[in-house]
Amino acid sequence: MLDKFIENSKGEIVKKVQELIQIPSVYENSDNPSKPFGENANKALEYMLELGNSLGFRTKNIDGYCGYIEFGEGEELIGIIGHLDVVPEGEGWTYPPFSGTIFDNKIYGRGAIDDKGPVIASLYAMKAVMDNCKIHKRVRLILGLNEENDWKCINYYKKHEELPTIGFSPDADFPCIYAEKSILTSYISMDYSIHLNDIIKIKEIDCNNNAINVVPKFCSTILEINNSKILTQDFINFTKRTIDKYNFEIDIYKINEQQIKLTSHGIQAHAAHPDLGKNAISQLMAVLHEIFKNYNINIELFEFFYNYIGTQYNGKNLRINFEDESGKLTLNIGKLDLINSTLEFGMNLRIPINTSLDTINNIFINHCKSYPNLNYNDKRFQPSLFIPKDNYLVKTLCNIFNETTGSNSEPIAIGGATYARAFNNCISFGANLPGNKDMCHQTDEFIDINNLILASKIYAKAIYEIGTKGHR
Repeated sequence: MLDKFIENSKGEIVKKVQELIQIPSVYENSDNPSKPFGENANKALEYMLELGNSLGFRTKNIDGYCGYIEFGEGEELIGIIGHLDVVPEGEGWTYPPFSGTIFDNKIYGRGAIDDKGPVIASLYAMKAVMDNCKIHKRVRLILGLNEENDWKCINYYKKHEELPTIGFSPDADFPCIYAEKSILTSYISMDYSIHLNDIIKIKEIDCNNNAINVVPKFCSTILEINNSKILTQDFINFTKRTIDKYNFEIDIYKINEQQIKLTSHGIQAHAAHPDLGKNAISQLMAVLHEIFKNYNINIELFEFFYNYIGTQYNGKNLRINFEDESGKLTLNIGKLDLINSTLEFGMNLRIPINTSLDTINNIFINHCKSYPNLNYNDKRFQPSLFIPKDNYLVKTLCNIFNETTGSNSEPIAIGGATYARAFNNCISFGANLPGNKDMCHQTDEFIDINNLILASKIYAKAIYEIGTKGHR
């Protein structure tokens, strides 16, 4: 009955995913208190609430910070927590990133798998249960607008609205997630004004507004030569030899006799899986370190990066190669900026659940002490999530996935962060299937239509199961 309803709604589900993708809901600075995350994020919320109303649900816009779509009666509240914001599109797409193009049975676009496709799948799963079944709990699809940044949306929700008693976030992988690593966003900076009279100096840096939780695909810098004894062609030849030594993809462009532009090209990926990408910022910093060192200029920030982090994210010299059942520690350099004479890079670390924040911070602080001009700032920390595998929710959702797909999969741990960690008794659940490439945050992000419909069927069964039975 549930499966048939969703199959009959397939065309509508696909259309709504396309329409939602076509709203470019990337975070924007906003002075409008009713649209705190920008015009497009607000449009995505309004689109979903209007769709919820048209399907017969109760809806609420929570002061522009978030919203919800709800049905059912009862004291207990099942929460399905998703987000409508997306990371910047990046470069190199085969199809326009906000077109929702369908090719080879896949819907392409930013947000297709993260998290617009799964949100629509969840909504139609709710519709299937509401129209065909009797449950004794309320079900609420909570819609965040700031997940890719600092979660102000979900924090606002928690201050002003009822908290779910149980639930899931459709923003990760099947069969289900029992552990999520903690996440640290931190910065190392220096005052670059001490180098303004150097014979070579940085004029500007552009990383295309890369999100800190994305492996950057692009980063460029303009260098200025301030000494007539340095021949421009000699400088270019040395830079080219350095690039070739590393086998990096960095373009050299001569603006004039004093200015050279370097543009580094990488491969975009989610910061939780930096090994799937190629970091344009890391490449550029490694080359810049070599250039400045060749001309006897010591840029401490680049030297620290070169000595302790490098381009392979292993952090061996930092001794941050921690690992446990949730996986290895990973590190992504997601920002490089020169603003008001402050030169800094930003890092996004995914830390195994048994490694403390203090352990990591102390390592960076102690190593930075060797560099008098460096400052370390741990800007944001998200604690890990851990729910035992024998927990009712973990077992129930994993069993539903296995029964629906004929699998024998076990719950898994991930480096990504989902809204599940914002609530008690909540885990992340789909929509990426085992064995599928994780396209989250990547160029040419897509969701397979068959998998989209399968996810909706799985979510419907989960809503019915949790909605009709108690939990421990």
